[in-house]
Amino acid sequence: MKRKLIILTDPGQDQAAAILMILGAADAFEVLGLVATAGNIDLRHTVANCLKLLELAGRPDIPVFAGCPRPMTRDLVTAVHVHGPTGLDGPDLTEPRIAASTVHGVDFIVDTIRSSEPGSVTICSLSPLTNLAMALVKAPDIAPRIREIVAMAGAYFEVGNITPSAEFNVYVDPEAAEIVLGAGIPTTLLPLDVTHRMLSTRQRLDAMRGLANRCGIATAQMLEFSESFDLRKYGWDGAPLHGPCVPAFMLDPGIFSGREVNVSVERAGTLTQGMTVVDWWGITDRRKNAFWVRDGDPDRYYSLLLECLGRLP
Repeated sequence: MKRKLIILTDPGQDQAAAILMILGAADAFEVLGLVATAGNIDLRHTVANCLKLLELAGRPDIPVFAGCPRPMTRDLVTAVHVHGPTGLDGPDLTEPRIAASTVHGVDFIVDTIRSSEPGSVTICSLSPLTNLAMALVKAPDIAPRIREIVAMAGAYFEVGNITPSAEFNVYVDPEAAEIVLGAGIPTTLLPLDVTHRMLSTRQRLDAMRGLANRCGIATAQMLEFSESFDLRKYGWDGAPLHGPCVPAFMLDPGIFSGREVNVSVERAGTLTQGMTVVDWWGITDRRKNAFWVRDGDPDRYYSLLLECLGRLP
């Protein structure tokens, strides 16, 4: 049976790769809708980028919903310095012909979870968790109806990528992350600890181009643009590819390893705002609230990504 997904996203090149991976696994996923989040870039651009990606993949039937234009209590911090002024710099993607729904993204989440069979809908989060947290605040009755949350969020052993201690998605809206982690929903987190293993080397980018389809070529072009920042920062032979870890885990969890832990979010630290504090060794008696993925096999990961991209136009 196909896994029903609500995708929370702020594309962003690596989120674009994740969305295309999901669309290329149509035998495994039924996408109910994309909820655009303010994050890597402002909401106007993330909505447009969702629409562009659906057109690129030949899936204009999937609805897009605009969510909240800012975090729950804070000013928006973006990553335009990484992703470029459109958020999807790299390929020449035309302006979308399709339009977003007039329904607010938070209302879509609430209405969809309430109207679906309990335990049938997975939240696939590639972005800050603002819209899901707002949905849980507005309608706490939806929490036990959600099958699970699989999210790219957090960092512990690999420390931060937007500050020395915080991963971007959590840093942008730590209050939202705290609400989601406290909601009692089965949750898997794909943090920097594992995404930093998944490097887009030259050989892997060339393999995407070698698919010779428009989605494979566009993905390579997007990642070639965004990786320049990370190559300068890390000095590695490829940039981390974060977002596709989420669908890869759902498609083949055997690629990854981790354990159930307690994850707490620091909201007030002077140097540690947005840090995810992981009780890896069970030092406290705090409730285990997430499966924390610490490692994975990059060769199997990229093989799966290429397989999914290869099924697209």
